[in-house]
Amino acid sequence: MATKKLIIFTDCGDTIIDEATQVYDSRHIVQRADFIPGADEVLKQLHEEGFTIVAVADGEVESFGNVFRENGLNYCFDQWIISETVGMQKPAPVMFETAMEKMGLTEADKSRIVMIGNNLKKDIAGANRQGLTSIWLDWSPRYFHTVEEPDWQPDYTVKTPAELLPLLHDLNRKLEG
Repeated sequence: MATKKLIIFTDCGDTIIDEATQVYDSRHIVQRADFIPGADEVLKQLHEEGFTIVAVADGEVESFGNVFRENGLNYCFDQWIISETVGMQKPAPVMFETAMEKMGLTEADKSRIVMIGNNLKKDIAGANRQGLTSIWLDWSPRYFHTVEEPDWQPDYTVKTPAELLPLLHDLNRKLEG
């Protein structure tokens, strides 16, 4: 299968994993968590279709390892950019710059990158400030639901992971067209 032109950067908490189901240990490391309904199937399908998928997420490396090892889907990610190892959280530019650097992407590739996230202040603003296409997954009752700053305005909004598939396919078709 050929690699798609569109490159997917994605948050994890309340974007793929339901934060309400996270089980922590005494060190505040997530031991297990459930997927948002349908997110596991979407992740698998995107991977199988040849999309490049990079986790760009805030948290601890061990937490993500535990969750995705348990669920068996860590193979779907081409790279993991986690705030613990980067030293800053989104919307810091270094999170997105590190993802691009690790994937060998340049300024010219920004038009091919989408950032999917649940947090307007962190994921969407961070992507917008970097010139990436932003997709807000407005699924979770947590965090911000009102655009408070101009750069919090997402390019696209979806309510469920399943709604991502036609949008990502359309965006990829435009790049390949």
